[in-house]
Amino acid sequence: MKRDSIELGTLNVVVLFKKYFFPTLLGMLSISAVTTIDGIFVGHGIGSDGIAAINICIPLLMFFTGIGLMLGGGCSVVASIHLSRKKVKAARLNITQALLIVSLLVAALSILIMMFPKETAKILGASEHLSPMVVDYLMWSVPSWTFQMWTTISLFIIRLDGAPKLAMCCSLIAALLNVILDWLFIFPLNWGITGAAFATSISVIAGSLIAIIYLLHYAERLRLCLIKISIKSIRLMIRNIDYQCRIGFSAFLTEMTLATLMFMGNVIFMKYLGDNGVAAFGIACYYIPFVFMIGNAIAQSAQPIISYNWGLGYAKRVMTTERIALATSIVCGGIITFIFCFFPHSLVGLFISLNEETASIAINGFPYFSIAFIFFILNLCIIGYYQSVERIKSAIFYAVFRGFIFLIPCFILLPKLIGVKGIWLALAASEILTIALIIIKYKIHNNK
Repeated sequence: MKRDSIELGTLNVVVLFKKYFFPTLLGMLSISAVTTIDGIFVGHGIGSDGIAAINICIPLLMFFTGIGLMLGGGCSVVASIHLSRKKVKAARLNITQALLIVSLLVAALSILIMMFPKETAKILGASEHLSPMVVDYLMWSVPSWTFQMWTTISLFIIRLDGAPKLAMCCSLIAALLNVILDWLFIFPLNWGITGAAFATSISVIAGSLIAIIYLLHYAERLRLCLIKISIKSIRLMIRNIDYQCRIGFSAFLTEMTLATLMFMGNVIFMKYLGDNGVAAFGIACYYIPFVFMIGNAIAQSAQPIISYNWGLGYAKRVMTTERIALATSIVCGGIITFIFCFFPHSLVGLFISLNEETASIAINGFPYFSIAFIFFILNLCIIGYYQSVERIKSAIFYAVFRGFIFLIPCFILLPKLIGVKGIWLALAASEILTIALIIIKYKIHNNK
C-alpha cells in the first residue's frame, strides 16, 4: 500500500495542510454519505416514518462515535508527540491500547442494547407508532458499531502514519458499498428499514477491516503491537487510556453536542408538531453530519501538524496552521449556509416528495437552521486546536458550554418565545453564544 511522503516538522505549512485536508475531507464526506444515502433510500422506499425512526436511533450512535473520537483524538495527539521525540514504540503501544479498550467497551454496551431493544427505543423517545421500526433498525445496526469504532480510531492513526489518501479510500469504499446494498435491500428485496440497517452494517465492517489490515501489516511506523499482560502493564495501560481520554474528552463532548441536538430536537418537535415534525428534523439531521465532518476534517487535518510542531516547540508553525484552519472554517461554513438558504427545496426533495407536510416543515426551517453552520465549524476548529496543544481544560470547558449549558436551554426557551422558528434556531443561538464566550475569554487572557 502506497504511502505519502509527509514531513511534519519542515514542509511548508500551507502545503502540509492541503496534503491532509483534501483527502481527509473526501474521506469524512464519504462517511457522512453512508448515513445520508440511507436517508434518501429510506425516504423514497419506506417514507417519512422510516426517516423519523432512524433519526431517533442516531443519538445513540453518536454516543458510541463520541467514544471512538475521544480515544482516536487522544491517542493521535499522544502518538504525534511521541513520534516527534522518536519514541515509536511508545506511540505504537498507545494506539494499540486505544483500539483494544474501545473494542471491549463498545462490544459490552452493544450486547446490553440488543438484550433490551424495546426499552432502548422508549428511552430514545420513540412513539408507539415508530417503536417497531426503531427496534428493527437497532437490532440490525448495533452489532456493527464495534467495527465503526475501529474505523473511527484507525483513520486518525492512518493519517498520522502519513497515509491520508488510504484513510480516504477506507471511507469511500464503505460509502460505495453502502449505496449498492441500500438499493438492493430496500428496493428489489423489499427488506425495508431492516435492509437499510443491514446495508450500513456490512459497509462499515468492510471499511474497518481494510483499516485494521493496514495497521497490522503495512503501516510504516504505527503498526499495532502485542500488549503484555501483567499487573504493571495493566496499570500503565489504565494510565495511558486515562490520559488519552482526558485529551480527547472534548471530542467526545463535541459528538455529544450532536447527540443532544438530535435528541432534544426529536423531543421538542414531537411535542410541537408530532411525527411529521420529527421527520422534517430528521431530514435536517441527515445533513448535519456533512457539516460536522467538514469541521472535523479541518480540525483533524490541522491536528497532526499542530501536535507534532507543538512537541518540537515550533510555536510559529503551530499558529500559522491554526490561522489557515480558521480561514478554511469560515469559507466552508459560508458555502454551506448559502446552499441551505437558497436551495432548500432541492435538499428536501432528495429525501421525500415535496407535496408532503413533512417537506413543507423542513423547507421553511432550513434557512433558520443554516445560520448555525459557520459558527458550528469555527467552534469545532477552535476546540480541536486546544485539544491538539494539550490544553485539555479549555477544550472541555468550551465543549461543555456549546453542547449542554447553552444548547439545552435554547431548545427549551426559544420555541416558547418565538414558536417553531425557535426550534430551528436553537443550534445557531448555542454556537453564537459559544463563539462570544471564546472571544471574551481570549481578550481577558490577552489583557492579563
